[in-house]
Amino acid sequence: MFSKQEENGVTIISINQDRLDTVMAPDLKTELLLLVDQGVTKILVDLSNVVYVDSSGLGALLFGVRQMKNLGGHLILCGANSKVSNLIKIARLETHLKNYRDRKQALASLNRV
Repeated sequence: MFSKQEENGVTIISINQDRLDTVMAPDLKTELLLLVDQGVTKILVDLSNVVYVDSSGLGALLFGVRQMKNLGGHLILCGANSKVSNLIKIARLETHLKNYRDRKQALASLNRV
């Protein structure tokens, strides 16, 4: 479903499915809670392989943002395609779900905070 790695103090979660929906969202939320429990404060969710996100997927991402904010941390996205980016904009969530074009840009952003 997803893979996890650490790079320069940032935990990267790569979604390895083409859909972030009601099937995947609970597992992502569980993983995010585990990371919070471990004290992780910088998370990058790589959506490069995702072609579809529904409200459950957006909810899981927002859940992660709230958890990170409570810890003084950050969760950002990278690689969202135009369809997913447009959904985030339509839902008026672009200020909460910051998306970067690629992993390099996103990591640079997290390393500045």
